[in-house]
Amino acid sequence: MTIDPLRYRDTLGHYPTGVAVVTAVGDDGRPAGMVVGSFTSVSLDPPLVAFFPARESGSFARMRTSAYFCVNVLAADQEDVCRRFAARGADKFEGVGWRPAPHGSPILDGAVSWIECSYEQVLDGGDHFMVLGRVDALDVSRPTLPLLFFQGGYGRFSPPSLVAPSDPDLIQAVRLAEVARGEIERLALEHGVDCSLLAKVGGDAVIVLTSEHSPAPSAGSVGHRVPLVPPLGATHLLGAGEEEVREWLDRAPGRDPAIRDRLRQSLERVRERGYSLALREDLDSERVALAEEYTSPERLPAHDRRIRQLIADRTALYEPDLDPGERYDVHSIVVPLRSQLDAPALALRLTGLPAGLTGAQVDVWTIRLKHTAAAISRQLAPVAR
Repeated sequence: MTIDPLRYRDTLGHYPTGVAVVTAVGDDGRPAGMVVGSFTSVSLDPPLVAFFPARESGSFARMRTSAYFCVNVLAADQEDVCRRFAARGADKFEGVGWRPAPHGSPILDGAVSWIECSYEQVLDGGDHFMVLGRVDALDVSRPTLPLLFFQGGYGRFSPPSLVAPSDPDLIQAVRLAEVARGEIERLALEHGVDCSLLAKVGGDAVIVLTSEHSPAPSAGSVGHRVPLVPPLGATHLLGAGEEEVREWLDRAPGRDPAIRDRLRQSLERVRERGYSLALREDLDSERVALAEEYTSPERLPAHDRRIRQLIADRTALYEPDLDPGERYDVHSIVVPLRSQLDAPALALRLTGLPAGLTGAQVDVWTIRLKHTAAAISRQLAPVAR
């Protein structure tokens, strides 16, 4: 059977590929490089990767004179670099910054990651070679979106699961936030604290309004979102059934039964109290930074994993039993808002509290927040219908 070349290209063109520049320093001491859309991981043990250069490639002929090569995964904003290395007859490295990998192969400035390899095998692959490389060194230089190639054009990775949608719940939550604004600003201003309105949008908690009057660093600005990974989100489960609770527990990394039991106990404590409490730690700034990455339109799956793991690792800071006479540094107090069933789930969060509060003082702050939440709930009830 004869395969039509145009149909072949069109059919395989429906499969997107990443874009990488493979580099090396030839035996003449000069750097060489070529663009490949065929780079792939082959094996973890031993660590092997592969790419497939054309047989007639002059760049690969020069690179083959070196014992090592380096695969540079290009970032979404490096289309110009890609086009430079894809051009024929030009000095491809002119104006392109680079540094040597451990064995001297060029690591391009701005690349997402790099993998330096030695040649394991170079095999016959028809009108291409099949180059199998053994990984000697690698690293992520710039964790950002990679450059993609699809049907003759370049683009970036942005599936719907990683893009903040114009969700009807989010739109309605912003509308309801205007009703709650007065009470929120009154509480924050009178007591010198930060108060935010949180909305449950899909599997995230989104800050839709905040009033900041504490001297402490902000715990997040409007638009910030964090995944509702246990123990976060317990206040949205006060009246939830078992199926919804199981779905919430399943968002936690891992399936350790002991951890799930602790999370269930944490949820029951929130249900008994009617609020959620978290203690402060030195890594609160890291939490804010990860929330910024998670909220970014250039968010990566790695950002999602990092913030989920950070939340899960700090389960012990949530829902502690407080002694009235002991002192605590409180990160946040969260209480739910009561509204109509067709409205998005809302909660009121208090942050920026003074350090070293006694357990009794924490109770006072909780009562204040509950009173504000009750006042807002009465205002929202007719609006949310």
